[in-house]
Amino acid sequence: MKAQLLHIFRNTPFGRETLLESSYFCKTLEIEIVVYIPRTAKFLMYFENDVVQVDLDRSYLTSPETAETHASEIIRSAGLEPQFFEPQDYTASTLPDIPTHFDYMCCPRSIVDLSSKIGLGYLGPRVRRIVNSARFPVYIPNAVFKVWKSVAVFFGGSVNGVKAVRLGQKISQLSGFPLRVFTQLEGNSREGYESVVKERQIEEAMENWTVFDSGPFQENLYEVPHDALVVLGAYGHGLIKQLAFGSKMELIQSVLSNSMVIVGPHCGT
Repeated sequence: MKAQLLHIFRNTPFGRETLLESSYFCKTLEIEIVVYIPRTAKFLMYFENDVVQVDLDRSYLTSPETAETHASEIIRSAGLEPQFFEPQDYTASTLPDIPTHFDYMCCPRSIVDLSSKIGLGYLGPRVRRIVNSARFPVYIPNAVFKVWKSVAVFFGGSVNGVKAVRLGQKISQLSGFPLRVFTQLEGNSREGYESVVKERQIEEAMENWTVFDSGPFQENLYEVPHDALVVLGAYGHGLIKQLAFGSKMELIQSVLSNSMVIVGPHCGT
């Protein structure tokens, strides 16, 4: 059975861009795309350690009579066959349960509780909770469709950083696109990171490894290719603590416009 990505479709021009991003991601990695067209503005996801209620903004309910047609056209334009998910279980009449068995999930930054903080450099609390609880990586697409032609991984020495490197290597192999790994030294020697690489047996993935040993991290981010898919680990507690959620993640988001794949602490990758 092929891997699958779950996409929550918004029948708007912005939602079109996001679905184009997901379709390209799935086409490139040869995985299936499963689309959920919401009929209500809320749904539940039952994870092993958490139950997340996602509150969509009302734009996700735009023109339901044309949503499936529009989504099908977009997906087929990428050479994929659309699949649609219809909830079978409901916690309440207007609160469908969305399964969590998927291999990836697309989470635009707008899948948050209603907040004025939605923007390029901010991930809402619902997305954070999904990342923290999910066994799958979470795909955060660019706001406007843009193809990516390489893979860039941030490695800070944590367990989840190692997972990110392995996922980045997998994506590189599936896509045929080159892989680069980036590390910012912060009070630690390069040897410390190299020992983690050797211990975790990820040397092969580190052939193109850029280590920033000087300069502000924000300025060094200019070296990340504009056409790279960024992969990084969340809630890491290694040589660099809190690589993703915390100041580092918000900085990466606010500086880079790249699409991202985030590996959380329960991700099985």
